Amino acid sequence: MTAFFLIAICVILFVVIFQISKASEYVSVLKGEEASRKQNNKINGFLMISFLILGLIGVWYCNHLFYGKTLLPQGSASVEGESIDTLLMVTIAITGLAFFITQILLFWFSFRYQEKEGKKAFYYPHNNKLEILWTTVPAITFMILVVFGLRLWFKLTGEPPKNAHVVEITGHQFGWDMRYPGKDNVLGKKNYKLYNNPSGNTLGVDFNDPASHDDIRTSEMHLPVGVPVKLVINSMDVIHDVGLNHFRLKMDAVPGIPTTLWFTPKYTTKQMQKRTGNPNFVYEISCDQMCGKGHFTMRGVIVVETKEEYKRWLAAQKSEYSTLMAQNATTPTAIENSIQVTKSETATKAIAKLEAKN
Repeated sequence: MTAFFLIAICVILFVVIFQISKASEYVSVLKGEEASRKQNNKINGFLMISFLILGLIGVWYCNHLFYGKTLLPQGSASVEGESIDTLLMVTIAITGLAFFITQILLFWFSFRYQEKEGKKAFYYPHNNKLEILWTTVPAITFMILVVFGLRLWFKLTGEPPKNAHVVEITGHQFGWDMRYPGKDNVLGKKNYKLYNNPSGNTLGVDFNDPASHDDIRTSEMHLPVGVPVKLVINSMDVIHDVGLNHFRLKMDAVPGIPTTLWFTPKYTTKQMQKRTGNPNFVYEISCDQMCGKGHFTMRGVIVVETKEEYKRWLAAQKSEYSTLMAQNATTPTAIENSIQVTKSETATKAIAKLEAKN
């Protein structure tokens, strides 16, 4: 119903403005061009101040109507996201103040100093001091904001705390796959030549690397609350983007170029359900990069839980290596194919060395 009234108001305003413009044309014919121009000038001045008032009311109303539907009232779900929210609010405050001052003056001056009989505009062509002032002040202000932003960026993409968990996330059309290191806390190596292997090794894990034998693969990300987590981000096909809106973070997933990002979850999923008043709330992973026809379906789920719940979940998972080993013995497994590819590469390198010596 609210949308209907808003549309009706917009239509009525359009009709009123159209009628005023048509009436001004008739007046110009009756009164003559000069008299019509002066009258149009007054009408435009009135419209300027009207648009200013209605615009400010509209800004306030939209903020009142939609602010509660944004993620801002919930607060950041990560410790590092708080700094991002603070930087965002400072940026909005500075740019918003400049916007309101300049726009109010723009519309007010158009109304206040419109053409009148006996008044002449003051000719003020140039002022070096004024030019330097309104150029240097914004430049210095934005430079300071950029410096704070870069410091935060280097922190989030740099080395995480020593107690950080490591989770690898790989994007593909159109979904996400996660890989956790086992008890050795080391992720096994990957070989791009094993990607999309029909035998099941779709992540291209090199099973010749002993570190890969206890790695766990899942389709849902689980994280312990209050513990830093480092994401190692990959893509199997095109550029994707790991969007973590509730944590105030995002990072591109680029084929062939792993990227990293770390953060510390503040609230469990259950706590966020209470904070939002939504019993069905889940943390989402969105792909924030157009990646194909099924882009809209590329949604992942993050479960943030207590440390005890996380340990129980992790202990219940089977390693990808053991899962693939349990496949039908008559079917070549991903592990066998991995070994064959590695042997083939080793033989090729050996032959190349012999040829180089000869």
